[in-house]
Amino acid sequence: MDTHIIDEVIEQLKVMPQHLQWQVLEFVRALAKTEVRGTPGQKLLQFAGSIPADDLQLMREAIEQDCEQLDVDEW
Repeated sequence: MDTHIIDEVIEQLKVMPQHLQWQVLEFVRALAKTEVRGTPGQKLLQFAGSIPADDLQLMREAIEQDCEQLDVDEW
């Protein structure tokens, strides 16, 4: 556990008004109850390199084309 982070949080809490301290406490309690979901990255390493390079290039080009466009009437 990184005690530097804990010490920094405590220092910040000391200068906060009490109502903000309560918000931080509620947030920390909510985080503690959060269930970690998903697959650990270590298990996904077996798939590294499984997408052919030319397919990756096609995906890269599609992302670059679509991400540079703005539809002002979208909203």
